[in-house]
Amino acid sequence: MATIRYEERIQAPADAVWAIVSKADSIHEWFPGITSCTVEGDHRTIHVATGISMPERIIANDRLQRRFAYQIESPLFQMHLGTIDVIELAPDECLCVYSTTAVPDVFALTIAGGSRGALTEIRRLAEGR
Repeated sequence: MATIRYEERIQAPADAVWAIVSKADSIHEWFPGITSCTVEGDHRTIHVATGISMPERIIANDRLQRRFAYQIESPLFQMHLGTIDVIELAPDECLCVYSTTAVPDVFALTIAGGSRGALTEIRRLAEGR
């Protein structure tokens, strides 16, 4: 089992960053390589540029803790957990933490590149508001 974690300080209110992260149907707007998604209840299906679609289950979308967690339920993964936390540091600054745990390990590394890019894009969107 491999776990990767990236953090990004963002010069924007935590609630502004949370508004981006918590909208389950907008992941394609900030995660590199995801071209679209559909959401039905706690199930999301992401569609990637390579033509692959992967089902996910949303585990948490907690406004109070500003935590979004999901599992990829594709047969490619034996196990997956993705978590995004938005932590307020000051009224106009927060820390966004993106963690991925996966089996097989190589998938954590594959997703890691995307999650690093996702944090950069979340920062760009939040600071541009």
